[in-house]
Amino acid sequence: MAITAPRFDAAYLANPAPPYPSASKRMGEEGRVLLRVQVGVDGRPTEVSIARSSGFSRLDDIARETVLRSWRFVPARQGDQPVAGAVKVPIDFTLTSAS
Repeated sequence: MAITAPRFDAAYLANPAPPYPSASKRMGEEGRVLLRVQVGVDGRPTEVSIARSSGFSRLDDIARETVLRSWRFVPARQGDQPVAGAVKVPIDFTLTSAS
């Protein structure tokens, strides 16, 4: 039976954007972090690693920490049963969107 991948884009999940580090704002740091997230059957991340760095460890770290602590996912499924799975999550840091 086919397995569907976990999802993070369901609107009702309301996953928060990582806060933009103030030091990164001051230094003009921008970039995209690509995270590899292991998702448990309950939709909680069990492990988050950097698949591709933004080039700035401060941005990478806050993205990883926010997803690990605060995000929820629609778990992967095999038929109608939730199963553990992995998904890649891009997180963009742009100064024009920083609050």
